Order: sequence, then structure tokens, then C-alpha cells
Amino acid sequence: MAGLKSLAKDTAIYGVSSIVGRFLNYLLVPLYTAKLSAASGGYGIITNLYAVTALLLVVLTYGMETGFFRFVNKKEEDPTVVYSTTLISVGVSSLLFTILCLIFLHPISNILGYPENPDFIAMMAIVVALDAFQCVPFAYLRYKKRPIKFAAIKFLFIIPNIVLNLFFYVCCPWLLVHFPASVSWFYNPSYGVGYAFVANIICTVIQQFAFIPEMRGFKYTFNTALWKKMISYSFPILILGIAGILNQTVDKIIFPYLFTDKVEARVQLGIYGAASKVAMVMMMFTQAFRYAYEPFVFGKNKEEGNKKMYADAMKYFIIFSLIAYLGVMFYLDIFRYIIAKSYWEGLDVVSIVMLAALLVGVYFNLSFWYKLIDETRWGAYFSAIGCGLIIFLNIIWVPTYGYIACAWASLIGYAVVTVLSYVVGQKKYPIDYDLMGIGKYVLLASILYGISCFVKIDNLLLRLSFRTILFSVFIAYTIKKDFPLKQIPFINRFIKK
Repeated sequence: MAGLKSLAKDTAIYGVSSIVGRFLNYLLVPLYTAKLSAASGGYGIITNLYAVTALLLVVLTYGMETGFFRFVNKKEEDPTVVYSTTLISVGVSSLLFTILCLIFLHPISNILGYPENPDFIAMMAIVVALDAFQCVPFAYLRYKKRPIKFAAIKFLFIIPNIVLNLFFYVCCPWLLVHFPASVSWFYNPSYGVGYAFVANIICTVIQQFAFIPEMRGFKYTFNTALWKKMISYSFPILILGIAGILNQTVDKIIFPYLFTDKVEARVQLGIYGAASKVAMVMMMFTQAFRYAYEPFVFGKNKEEGNKKMYADAMKYFIIFSLIAYLGVMFYLDIFRYIIAKSYWEGLDVVSIVMLAALLVGVYFNLSFWYKLIDETRWGAYFSAIGCGLIIFLNIIWVPTYGYIACAWASLIGYAVVTVLSYVVGQKKYPIDYDLMGIGKYVLLASILYGISCFVKIDNLLLRLSFRTILFSVFIAYTIKKDFPLKQIPFINRFIKK
């Protein structure tokens, strides 16, 4: 139980940077959707290019983040040498990537569909290269169990990014009207969506300086033998990482190629991307859990009773994920104001996207069996199957059904890989998950959500009140079954009184 408490503590701190940080970034969603109307397709450009950079980030880290955790926890390896080798490897590859992108900038821009804006591609190439390099010192902070500094550096990007976006999209247009001489020398209102990328590259560079302490104080050593072992371990993770990130982003990457009308494609992609942001609560929780869970699992691998902790962690993850799901869906009438009204037509995808994100978290929990027994190829198999299925469903459905097909394809793909990972995992590294307990939570959440959809209440206040009662039922069941109040010290004192 002490291990789970430590996991919960680290998850909470990492959540400050992940959940609170992304919540602050929600400020950018209404800003972008207000300043870049759905009809303009501007938010579609942001959605598309950030999906591409997400894929490139996986390629440029090539599984070395997980490889670092695996080898830095081995007794026979020197942690400093492992860190140094990883840092040099990812740093050199990221630098080469940047150079090649700048040399072939115009051909790449043409292929991606932005021949008129090669500057967008250049900025994002530099950003993704720096992000890949920064993954290593971020992983080092997690290994050293320094979640507070981890969160602080994350905020060092988030806060300036918000400020710069407000400056470019709110302050500059106002200054251009009232005091044109103050901004006309650098600000061009027609540049529009480009300022989102300008803000990103500035903040990424600022964040890089925060890692100076993590890049000093040790001798840089590149251990070739160690590197080969890390690559051998990490390469299958690269394959599953590519397939995994494609599962999440491939719809946004190939979407413009599935329409003959490129303008309409950007419009629909913008609506889908904006509506999906409402479902980010689930993704933020999954990410925060992942940051704490990965070093936790590798650190506890040799301890007795570790499988029981993994099973408990899975159950609690699903419980809190269902709470997040019901919280968003029951109060969607409030959450929809995150995006501008011109994007509201896409809100039907929120429920589907959140379920897909929940399965992403479950699959992540299940995935550790093949990492712990050094059979990472299984992850590559599963993710490749899921990716192929998602691509296939997008190709056949998107031209007919539009962006709603993207959401369903992702849900189906993740459902398949989750089942496959569980079935094979129970044979290779069996863990006694509390399927009965988990099933009861899933059933209750499904019934409550079904009731909320079936009972139509026109009055907003009454509708929210009714859904609050439903939400309270789930919370009450959770407290009764797995979080009894008498076990909470602060509350227990009052119960005894």
C-alpha cells in the first residue's frame, strides 16, 4: 500500500504540470477558435501540424525514454553513463533531423500541403527536435523523483506560451488599431495562425535553458556497447510507439488527403480538433498517471507482491477515469464553452474520444508485461494491428461520414489492441486483475450515462441538477466500495467523535 501511496503522490504532482498545465492551455482553445473561425480552416492547420509533430517526436526519441528507465535501474549499469549515452544519442539525431529539414524545407512543405508557408514547417521542425532532446532530461528528473522541478519546467513553457498567444492574438490587433506604430514594424494580421507556431518555438527555446543544471556536473560518456543494448531494447518500442501515436494522430494527419476539397478538409479537421479538446480531461489524467507509473513499475519490478500493486493500480486508474468521463459528459453543457460556438457541431465526438482515451490508459497499464520481461516486440505487434485497423477504417469511412468516423475508428482500434494485450499478457505475465470489481464500475457508469441521455430535460439548471444526482451516485458507490471515509485520517477523527 505504501507503494501505491507513493504512486498516487507522484501522479498528483505530475498532474499539476499535466492536468493544471493543460487546463491553462485550454485558454488557447477558446482564443484560437474565436480568432480563427471554423470556416477559415485555421484551427485545422494547427490540428494537422501538431499531429505530424507528435508522430515525429516519437520517431526522434526512438524508444530511448523507456530504454533509459530500463537500463538506469539495472544494478550492473552506471546511471550517469546511461543518462549521458542517452542524451548524446538523442541530441545528435535531433540535430541531424533539424539540418535535413531546413535543407529540404520546400519539398517537405509541398508534400505536407503547405507550399505557401514553409516557415510553419521550419518552426515546427525546430520545435519537435528540441522537444525530443528535452525528453531525456525530463526522464532523468522522473528517475531522480523530482516531480516538483519537472512540473516547474513544464510551467516555464506553458505560462509564456499563453502570454505570447494573448499578445499576438489580442494585444497586437488592438495596438495595431490604436497605436499602429508600436507593432506595425513586426506584426502582420494576415499571418494569422502562424503566430501560434512563433509562440511555440520561443517558449520551447526558453524551456531548453531550464535544463542547463541537468546537462552539467558529469562527464559526457558515450558507451557504444551500452548504446547498442539500449537500441536493441528500444527499437521495438519505437515501432510500437510509431504505431501507438499513429493510433492517436493518423486521422488528423491523413484527413486532408481523404477529401478532394482541401478547404473543406481543413474546416472539418478544425471542428474535430477543437471538439476533441473538450475530451482532453481524460488524456491529461492518463498522461499524468503515465509519468508517475513508468518509473514506479520498473523500480518495483523486483519487489514481492508487485503484481498485486499493478492490479490495484489498474483498478484505481479505471475508477478515476470513469469519474473523469462522467464528469465531462454530465457537465458538457458547461465544458462546451471551452470552444467557440462555430465549433459546437462537433461535440458529438466528445463521448467517443473520451472512451478511446480511457482505453489508451488501460492499454498503457497492460503494456508493462512485455516491457518487464523484455519482449517489447509484442507491443509492436499490437500497436501495428491497431494502427492498420484505424487507418483502414478512416480510409473507408471518412469520405462518407467525415470527422465522426475518425472518433469511431480510434475507439475500435484501441478496443482491439487492449483485448489482444490482455489475452496474450495473461499467458506471458499473468496478473490477477479484479475484473469483477472493475466490471461493476463500468456497468454502473454505463447505466448512469444511459439514464442521462434517455431523460430529456430542457431546463439547463434542472438538467445539471439531475445529472449531479447521477454523478453523486457513482461517487457514493466508489466511496462505499473502495474508498471508505473511515480510512481517511482527517475524516476518521470526526467519525470517532
